[in-house]
Amino acid sequence: MTAPRLIVGLGNPGAEYEDNRHNVGFWFVDRLARELKVTLAPQGKFFGRAGRYGELWLLQPTTYMNRSGLAVGALARFYKIAPEEVLVVHDELDLPPGAIRLKTGGGNGGHNGLKDIQAHLSTPDFWRLRLGIGHPGDRNVVADYVLKAPRREEQELIDRALDRCLLAWPKLAAGDYASAQQQLHGKTL
Repeated sequence: MTAPRLIVGLGNPGAEYEDNRHNVGFWFVDRLARELKVTLAPQGKFFGRAGRYGELWLLQPTTYMNRSGLAVGALARFYKIAPEEVLVVHDELDLPPGAIRLKTGGGNGGHNGLKDIQAHLSTPDFWRLRLGIGHPGDRNVVADYVLKAPRREEQELIDRALDRCLLAWPKLAAGDYASAQQQLHGKTL
């Protein structure tokens, strides 16, 4: 079991994006930082806000979603963190709000943040915590959809999913991904 050494929450920086569906990765890292009592501070050389908890780094890239790999690659190279020690938390259009999937490797499903991370790590073989935001039903409106706040009932489901992720944190922190998957892949609360 390889414990994660870098947890990356994907999103866009700035108050105008704070409540957007695309920022669920930021929401998770904010909650985890509070739980672990870690302060996230601007780190210019890592192109994001970062904080450390022992050997574990928490990172929110401030490069905007499409350039997330710049931040991930910089921190991972500097601290010699292998791709399999990276867990990227991101929004997932192909899952309904509240659904969670934990997986390693695979494609990027058209997610530009993942695409850029794959390019900067030179591999798709890192862990992903996929948080469902639902799909608008028309691929032509996806860009607008992810850059808007969820409806109230969707936000409640997403918040409960984030709570479930925090409950699974001890398993994730230990690198016990199989047990974490069993806990997370169940029905929404």
